[in-house]
Amino acid sequence: MRNKNNRRKTENFLIFLVSLASLGVTAVSVLLGWEFWVPPLIILGTVLLWVMNLFERPEYSMRERGYFLFAMLIVFYHGVHVTSFYDAAVIIILVMVSYSFLDHIYMMNMFLAEYVITLLIQLYLSSKTGFMIMNTLNKSRIILYIMSVMLVYLWCVRSIVDRMEKNEILGEKDERIESYDADMEDFLSNISHELRTPVNVVNGMSDLMIKRKAGSEAHSIKDAGIRLAYQIEDIQDYTECKRKKVMLEEEEYMSISLINDVVTSFRFIENTNNLELVVDLSPSVPAKMRGDIKKLHKIFRHLLENAVKFTKKGGIFVRMYSEDTDSGINLCIEMTDTGIGMDRKAVESVSEGMYQVNKKRNRSSGGIGLGLFIVYGFAHRMDGFVKIESEKGTGTTVRVTIPQEVTDETPCLSLSKGFKGDILFHVKSGKYKTPRIRDFYRSMAADLASSIHVPLYPAETVREIERLREKLNVTVIFMGQEEYAENQEYFDRLCEEGIVVAVSANAGFKASPGSNVMIMPKPLYAYPVVKIINEGRNAKNIEYDSSASKPVFKGIRALIVDDEPMNLVVATNLFSDYEMVIDTAGSGKEAIQKYRTGEYDVVFMDHMMPEMDGVEAMKGIKKEAADLDRSIIVVALTANAVSGAKEMFMREGFDGFIAKPINLADFERVMTQVLPGYRGGEA
Repeated sequence: MRNKNNRRKTENFLIFLVSLASLGVTAVSVLLGWEFWVPPLIILGTVLLWVMNLFERPEYSMRERGYFLFAMLIVFYHGVHVTSFYDAAVIIILVMVSYSFLDHIYMMNMFLAEYVITLLIQLYLSSKTGFMIMNTLNKSRIILYIMSVMLVYLWCVRSIVDRMEKNEILGEKDERIESYDADMEDFLSNISHELRTPVNVVNGMSDLMIKRKAGSEAHSIKDAGIRLAYQIEDIQDYTECKRKKVMLEEEEYMSISLINDVVTSFRFIENTNNLELVVDLSPSVPAKMRGDIKKLHKIFRHLLENAVKFTKKGGIFVRMYSEDTDSGINLCIEMTDTGIGMDRKAVESVSEGMYQVNKKRNRSSGGIGLGLFIVYGFAHRMDGFVKIESEKGTGTTVRVTIPQEVTDETPCLSLSKGFKGDILFHVKSGKYKTPRIRDFYRSMAADLASSIHVPLYPAETVREIERLREKLNVTVIFMGQEEYAENQEYFDRLCEEGIVVAVSANAGFKASPGSNVMIMPKPLYAYPVVKIINEGRNAKNIEYDSSASKPVFKGIRALIVDDEPMNLVVATNLFSDYEMVIDTAGSGKEAIQKYRTGEYDVVFMDHMMPEMDGVEAMKGIKKEAADLDRSIIVVALTANAVSGAKEMFMREGFDGFIAKPINLADFERVMTQVLPGYRGGEA
């Protein structure tokens, strides 16, 4: 079938031809003195056709019939005049050819019938008026006209049939392609679902091995399991973005927690090129917002992994800021790298899915090539947009803008009212082999200083520090690891004089023994900086840790239901760390029986089990609870983690949802929701 654009072009072309024909017939009518009242009607009809075309009303099939009827009226009006005897065949041929583009054989039949009728009328009028003498020459002309019309008619019909057959073949081909794509997406979705269960076992058992101090091999197994879990999620996310079936799970979150996830993720990435990560969090971002925090985490993860993957030297600059809108804010995420960059063609193709810079079998970059497509899919689903700026060899900037609802408009970071003094930023610009890294740090420092309204002064040398100390009330000095190592005794002495010295350093770096210098683990970002400015040497736990207040569910009696024995082992060991009393069941029927004879506060229910699935088992347990006048909480614990799965389980009657592989942060969040206020065995 023709797509809408081609159909629109055909319609406009046809209207243009009909308008020319109308003008021609009107001119002939006036010149030959035909009926005076017809030309105004022709002009009015032409205007009406243009109005129908411009406003696309009524529907297209009705407009087609309108164009056809108008053409038949013009042809008939022209053909019934005896003076048109020699022109009628030419006119009908032109009309047939023009209207054959509409691909309707009935129109060709009607035009042919109209020609036969007008020809008979003209022969009758000629015999009455003597306009044409029926000699051998005129008879041969009539036969030639009829044959010409018949040949054009047959050609038009054949062309229409050929196009219809071709369109049918193309339609069937498109259906096969769509069916193949759907089957492939189903396959990938099912594969990702089936792999979640063994990956859950691998991750859980590696955690158990780590607890038992099995050695570095256990950490390697866990890292591989986490990487595989991410790739399984990517396959699932890709298929949902491709089908445009991404479901949002919105909840309240803290902006500090979101940016902290970027910092934590970078520390776990294999950074073989010693890349710098500079994080610029605008303190004016609202403290709490409402949105799909999981998808925002994934957007950050994909952008960060891509930046690391394609950057061989230099570093990455992450910015997160907000723009006010009428309905809330636009959360803006920028990721800039100093990597290999992309050309214009590559930038245009990244949103098409599975784009990779190097597709060779021996390519050095990892990943399965779905990241940027997922970023586009998530951003568009959340009513946002993505913009990429890149040049070959100079790096790439990806900017993601997503609307978010503000639940706490308090700035996420602010300067305490009691702060007094001036701040120095001691970094030697010449130490960076990639000059843009120096610019990244300067930009981050300038944005932070302007946002919290704190006086910040750069000082590249110790001499400049001393000069500024003479003029200013310097109370805090921030610096890099190299700057401190070069003049340790000097900065240790400044600490003894009451100045707060904070060093951004790599993991494992320690200050001089007995020194009061404060160490800020890389990568550096705004939270520890503001905390040190506000609290000075009293600042503790300068790294934001959303899991610092780990919940405890001591004494909670839990029943874990799963037909896979290793899943029961994994869940039992993970949940036991929260001081819960754990029992297990290998099927839905066993779970109902155990609930009937035992006492439980919460049931963790697998979904896909033989004989009785998790939904049926959950309803059976809740029925037993109602009969026994008890209350019970049933949480879905399943590998069925497609978009919308949570909503489906909640509609069925579950009280919570946890996806496999089990993420302890998700577990803690769900448990605090279904057991609000529970701590240490007390509600």
